[in-house]
Amino acid sequence: MSQASVGFFEKAFKLKENQTTSKVEITAGITTFVTMAYILVVNPLILADAGMDKGAVFTATAVSSIVATLIMAFYANYPFVLSAGMGLNAFFAYSVVLGMGHSWEFALTAVFIEGVIFILLTFVNVREAIVNAIPLTLKHAVSAGIGLFIAFIGFKGSGLIVSSEATFVALGEVTSPTVIVSIVGLLVAIFFMAKNVQGALLIAVLVGTIVGIPLGVTQMPSSIFSLPPSLAPTAFAFTRVGLSEILTFDMFMVTLTFLFVDLFDTIGMLVGTAAKANMLDDEGKLPRVRPALFADAVGTTLGACLGTSTITTFAESASGISVGGRTGLTAFTSAILFAIALFFAPLFTAIPEAATAPALIMVGSFMLGSVLSIDFDDITEAFPAFLTIIMMPLTYSIGDGLMFGIISYSAAKLLSGRVKEASPVMYVLAVIFILRLVLT
Repeated sequence: MSQASVGFFEKAFKLKENQTTSKVEITAGITTFVTMAYILVVNPLILADAGMDKGAVFTATAVSSIVATLIMAFYANYPFVLSAGMGLNAFFAYSVVLGMGHSWEFALTAVFIEGVIFILLTFVNVREAIVNAIPLTLKHAVSAGIGLFIAFIGFKGSGLIVSSEATFVALGEVTSPTVIVSIVGLLVAIFFMAKNVQGALLIAVLVGTIVGIPLGVTQMPSSIFSLPPSLAPTAFAFTRVGLSEILTFDMFMVTLTFLFVDLFDTIGMLVGTAAKANMLDDEGKLPRVRPALFADAVGTTLGACLGTSTITTFAESASGISVGGRTGLTAFTSAILFAIALFFAPLFTAIPEAATAPALIMVGSFMLGSVLSIDFDDITEAFPAFLTIIMMPLTYSIGDGLMFGIISYSAAKLLSGRVKEASPVMYVLAVIFILRLVLT
């Protein structure tokens, strides 16, 4: 790497101040991208079920991810990477379009309105106030909960855990090719991490991908280069939705749902990974939280304009943070890889889920260590923390886990007579969450 580029990275991302190096940051960015590259395949497939053009959604997802992640990199200087949120895309396709019978243009309009509202809320500090109001105990709990959540995603992707009608989940077939690939990846990750080799998770993903070729898990593409598909089928499609559809109760409820889930998924992700990476200040607050929140607000708005569902901070960002990513250079590296993927989609999408699963499982184990910072001798701290942690994987939602944590924390402090230990914002949020649970 040239001295000029090293100097640019140092000036732009303050590497020495954050006690990191360009090598560590770039490795972290590659690791994050590899663990979340699946979104470029999965998101178009999900939104295609709603009637959208797969090629256009692919391009819209990549471009929106690039822009939002670059804002995170240069404006916030954080290692978080953004893309189309899982769960939110499913709500878009299967609830709004297929369930409620609305057009995908209607759903995109709701996403656009949500994005604009997010931009406004960011500038008036509403979202920042919510982040700062969450007590340190819950921030550590969110970190551990995210660990269990992404580990669960990893076990599911590996085939070690499968769905079961009788018991909800069960042990999968351990001799299947998919599981073998994941087990090999896990062993490789453990070996190289025990040897303190930088990029151990990335090595594990690459080894798993190679091992998957003879086992039929990795499907090699016939070509590795392709031009990005046109955005024409989906770009600015919300302009085709009339005012009579916008000014309806359905639009209000759909927009509110997008807003709620995205807001607390993003907040949960930011405070959880920041707590694990020791990015919080002495008061338990996340510095530069406003620009970090601004990134997903702009990404969501742009995504709606181009033709994709809500853009949010990805839990898989924890994989890059776990290998040392601390600055925007990690996010910048991932953004560059998203840009490259626009032209080499067949190559990047050849990486099977079974190969990325070990990275998620390992990261989950690292993040669980945050429970050591929780005071389990105080029931008003311990139980809300426990509920936050356990509800994330069980509800398959970071936002829902945080919701139960906030409700139980506020209730515990209120019932114990220690009302002042929770901020007024926490009590307001608890009331809002209870109303949401009762009325929806």
